[in-house]
Amino acid sequence: MADKDKPKGKSLTNEQILAGFNQLRQAQRSINNKIIELENDLNEHVLVIDALKAVDQDRKCFRSIGGVLVERNVKEILPSVIENKEMIAKTIEALKSKVVEKGQEINDYMDKHNIKIRQEPYDKGENPQESKPGTQASSSGILVADSSSVANPSSS
Repeated sequence: MADKDKPKGKSLTNEQILAGFNQLRQAQRSINNKIIELENDLNEHVLVIDALKAVDQDRKCFRSIGGVLVERNVKEILPSVIENKEMIAKTIEALKSKVVEKGQEINDYMDKHNIKIRQEPYDKGENPQESKPGTQASSSGILVADSSSVANPSSS
């Protein structure tokens, strides 16, 4: 039987569906981690460029290339550092679009296999979206009484 002929979601076990979902989420996390790493590299490049622009172009400087420290002068190093910064910025943009694509792929997978994400349980089974009048839902899921609904203790 071809994949097209199989009923959706029926050919895989729940464990296989969950494993596929977790694999997609892990791939998205991996891309996000790479973006964070590249953004840190980009920030370092910006700092180096700013520092090198402020010094004499004939001044001696050192650069690590493939783990080897190379001696050059600022006018030789600065253009390559700027080029690397631009390449890193382009790579970050490409990875950000991959994250969006992966997010859409995850959403499609969730729709296809009817996956629902459970929210953290709230105290006493209360849902903050269904809060009672006179209460507010805080970001921690705890209901807090509104000041207008609290009785004044001095009036009793």
